[in-house]
Amino acid sequence: MQLDFSYYNPTTIHFGKNSLGKLNDELSHYGETVMLMYGRNAIKSNGLYDEVIAILRHAGKNIVELSGVMPNPTYKKMMEGAKLVREHNVSLILAVGGGSVIDCAKSISISAYCENEDPFQKYWVEYQDVTNKIIPVASILTMVGTGSEMNGGSVITHEETKYKIGRLFPANVFPKFSILNPEYTFTVSQYQMVSGVYDTMSHLMEQYFSDQGANTTDYLIESLLKSSIDNLRIALKNPTDYEARSNLMWNATLALNTLTGLSKTQDWQVHMIEHQLGAYTDCAHGMGLAAISLPYYRFIYKFGIEKFVRFATQVWGVSPEGKTQDQIALEGIDALERFTKECGIVTSLEALGATREMLPEIAQSTTIIGKGYKKLTTKDVLDILEACF
Repeated sequence: MQLDFSYYNPTTIHFGKNSLGKLNDELSHYGETVMLMYGRNAIKSNGLYDEVIAILRHAGKNIVELSGVMPNPTYKKMMEGAKLVREHNVSLILAVGGGSVIDCAKSISISAYCENEDPFQKYWVEYQDVTNKIIPVASILTMVGTGSEMNGGSVITHEETKYKIGRLFPANVFPKFSILNPEYTFTVSQYQMVSGVYDTMSHLMEQYFSDQGANTTDYLIESLLKSSIDNLRIALKNPTDYEARSNLMWNATLALNTLTGLSKTQDWQVHMIEHQLGAYTDCAHGMGLAAISLPYYRFIYKFGIEKFVRFATQVWGVSPEGKTQDQIALEGIDALERFTKECGIVTSLEALGATREMLPEIAQSTTIIGKGYKKLTTKDVLDILEACF
């Protein structure tokens, strides 16, 4: 573990089939008005909405609702929620849904009392410290992948500027508690399920493909990648296999609760490219990551050859006998590609709604981080996009 670190995660996790039973006790710690946030109609059709409403009423809470949170939450939706928080003096924001709903809840929690300034510009573009009042957030997770249930991440799309930005806020923005019942994920479509699992895997790979050698964190990442691969295959055959779905849910949480980034420089360039792809196409996040990952890793692997060889041998079981390092590394990337195709994960930008005319604009607007094995240029980004079109 070469890099110093400090680790703290304040989120309480209630995990399992009976975890919703913890909600009433948690609500006792907050004021009288709760804003219930959710997406479209999924939680109403599966009965979860009625269960949550009943618990909120039993706890004596006033309920304010914000529905219709989209898969890529927008600036407009954030500001709509911020207005409701102020108008109703909301004391807790309860997000019921996947990572997009939870991301949006966090954005509202820090934006509601950002006075006299545009919160998107201040907090996402300029990365200023959050000094205004923050409303506590909690979550009930129904779709896995983002890990937003146990971190400070919030990704918001500004529709007018076509700028999609993610920011990891400090611990005071993390959900205070999150309820994780794997059974709530059973009704998620196969498309959403595999997209979410690839999102999990991408989070792990973004942290893994940095630094050389292998520290304890790398060993954790390798195990979580193998668990995601094995359990997705099981869940594709039987979507209601509780053990597989519970493993996938916990994998996603661990993949981005900051534990798997300890003592790692981390990359995140794939996410930066995908964010702009998503801003232009509104594609499923995990699918966009899958499309970009393969050409990106083939572009940079020579600069981090040691770790790509380890990825091939430890995660995919590639035999190193009689092969060069290049051959081993490329076999590992090929194995990743075969897995994506096996699971029906989309790897074509055209299939995700992109046009060739969009690609230069996506490349031009992509943030170049430069913490990975090779710092890209805008031309490199464009070449990567064209390679996965």
